[in-house]
Amino acid sequence: MSEDSGQEKTEEPTSKKIEDAKKKGQIARSKELGTMFVLIFSAISLLMYGPEIGKGLYNVMGRMLSLNRNETYDTTKMFAVWGEVADALMFPMAMFVFIIVLAAFIGNTMLGGFNFSWQAAAPKASKMSPAKGFKRMFGPQAGVELLKSLLKFGLVASFAVFLINTFFDEILHLSVESAPGNIIHALEILAWMFLGLSCTLIIIAAIDAPFQSYNHNKQLKMTLQEVKDEYKNSEGDPQIKARIRQTQRQMSQKRMMQDVPDADVIVTNPTHYSVALKYDTERAGAPIVVAKGIDEMAMQIRKIAIGNEVPILESPSLTRALYHTAEVGEQIPDQLFTAVAQVLAYVFQLKRFNKGRGKRPTKLNKKLPIPDDYQY
Repeated sequence: MSEDSGQEKTEEPTSKKIEDAKKKGQIARSKELGTMFVLIFSAISLLMYGPEIGKGLYNVMGRMLSLNRNETYDTTKMFAVWGEVADALMFPMAMFVFIIVLAAFIGNTMLGGFNFSWQAAAPKASKMSPAKGFKRMFGPQAGVELLKSLLKFGLVASFAVFLINTFFDEILHLSVESAPGNIIHALEILAWMFLGLSCTLIIIAAIDAPFQSYNHNKQLKMTLQEVKDEYKNSEGDPQIKARIRQTQRQMSQKRMMQDVPDADVIVTNPTHYSVALKYDTERAGAPIVVAKGIDEMAMQIRKIAIGNEVPILESPSLTRALYHTAEVGEQIPDQLFTAVAQVLAYVFQLKRFNKGRGKRPTKLNKKLPIPDDYQY
């Protein structure tokens, strides 16, 4: 299929796809890498603690074969012998096992990290299906594993022949050596041969680990449609989000219009901008913007103001400054306080005059004190 149809898995997996795969236990793993670590560190631990284990075994065997009649029939002395066995072998065997366990953990978590999934551990009926079992046995992945096994066998067998030829004389010489030296020497030869054979897996792991990482990434690749669907599910459908934003904007505008009748004054551009201001004399602080708008919204604010006898003043520079720097429901910027104070003072004086309680206020100065940074 073409890429335009969105059906080819050409897109890199998203972070959500990778996280979902981890929850299902689907992560990149290289069995060869884990096997390599276990075998190499087993050989190293054998070289480190092999001589001590050999001496301990020799002493234990000698002690067990030299029991006298009283020790044989006395159970308390038999337990004492086992205590000697534990003293001789406990520490080297414990360290030997500890190194192997640590190597197994590091080797199996180096690629893909540590991950535990209950979904992967849960029993699945599909794994017990004979048809799917045959499909796995004779599928492409089984062919890859068979090829890897043949390569491993050929590589390890070739290196084993090389190591036997290398240590052949030393192996024959073991028969003329005396105990316990021959036992220790045999363990050393075995450990070095074991280490040599284990190192052959470095080549296999160096090939298998990148392949498993590439194959895992390939399996997680997504089609263009899957990426779009995931974006819609996580971020939401753009059309639905647009409708939600429009609805929220309409509700906000409706609430804003309900506050216009309570405003003390409306400053206008006079045609394109309108800002409604209210100053609560009982509360300390600066005047608050209760509504603002441009074009049709500005016209609606002016209509409501006229219907509710709210004073309307023309001040283009102040209106633009308030519209661009103040939000609805918030106080005006401190830099515009002087200009707004003059407007409100004029409005309050005009209200007193209209009620017959004072003189007609002087006409408002058209050039209000607005800082250069607030000129729009």
